[in-house]
Amino acid sequence: MIDPLAEVVALLQPGAQFSKVVSGAGPWRVRRSEAGQPFYCVILDGSCRLAVDGHAPITLEQGDFALIPSAYGFAMSSLDLATSAELDTTPVELLHGEFRLGISNVPHDVLLLLGHCTFGSPDSALLVSLLPQLVHVRGEKRLTTIVQLVGEESRERRPARDGILARLLEVLLIEALRSTTGTAASPGLVRGLADNRLAAAIRQMHEHPTKPWTVAQLAKEAALSRSAFFERFNRAVGVAPMEYLLAWRMAMAKNLLRRSEGGIADIAQRVGYSSASTFSVAFTRHVGVPPTTYVREQTELQ
Repeated sequence: MIDPLAEVVALLQPGAQFSKVVSGAGPWRVRRSEAGQPFYCVILDGSCRLAVDGHAPITLEQGDFALIPSAYGFAMSSLDLATSAELDTTPVELLHGEFRLGISNVPHDVLLLLGHCTFGSPDSALLVSLLPQLVHVRGEKRLTTIVQLVGEESRERRPARDGILARLLEVLLIEALRSTTGTAASPGLVRGLADNRLAAAIRQMHEHPTKPWTVAQLAKEAALSRSAFFERFNRAVGVAPMEYLLAWRMAMAKNLLRRSEGGIADIAQRVGYSSASTFSVAFTRHVGVPPTTYVREQTELQ
């Protein structure tokens, strides 16, 4: 059985950028808004506060894992933060590659493992839009272990480092996303897969992307009426069923075109189009350029 979540993460092509250990003491606050910089953190000791734009602030405790997959502004701070903006600080590097926030030369109140990863896919914006805006997982030791392995591997220059990191990050993202409470997640693929009725339809779209699906057929797979399915899918996933199917077919097509896996007609059939011409029209409307132009542009970037 095809796993839609694993497919999306694999197409994202996650890579490691950096990770670091940060300790905090006294009042401190940092704010970040790096576009395209997926952020994750593990609370190794103590607690702190995380405020993501558009979400209520949450308290992170020892063992918690947080992931912000996309370009959302966020702030992290001590629990006893005053309101003054003067507290915004830059981490100070200490010995052994650790960084300190707030007061130095005192025992820490919180110890964090922070990191950024990158998504190598040109479709990352499209694919990330299918994920929750914020992932917060509590009490999952597996995640802490995986993140520690990512940190160790990123700091050392051992053979096959990049390949190991890519696979560790795929596992990290999948583990984090599937550990999210489905009904509490923001709209996206994770929340859709948490709904057994919708999951049945989503898996059919991924297992049989070439089938000429209609909303009525997908509703039947979900054992729902057409109107109930459409509304439920829209609310959970954040897009209409056929919009999701189109986005997935186009992501598959762009991946096949980049890898030169067949001609236009062959790729058209592999992503659910009866002819090269109908595929080219749909691709041009969705991507902005014809498939042949897209292939040429990708070749020039390599």
